[in-house]
Amino acid sequence: MKLIWSWIVAFGRFWYDYIFGDDWTVSVVIFIGLFVTGVLTANHIVAWWLVPLLAVVMLAISLRRKAAAQR
Repeated sequence: MKLIWSWIVAFGRFWYDYIFGDDWTVSVVIFIGLFVTGVLTANHIVAWWLVPLLAVVMLAISLRRKAAAQR
């Protein structure tokens, strides 16, 4: 039973690190973008472009913050 529990914990830690990684704000903005896209699509508004735009913008912001922190 202990082996199964350790696998479950390792699986959870992997996904936490994979999703949130180095910058948790990127994950939060992408989640909000997915939610807003879903709401807009449900109201028959084309919003497929929102998540890719947010991903590019948040990547630039995250890289800028990381570079500034290393200086």
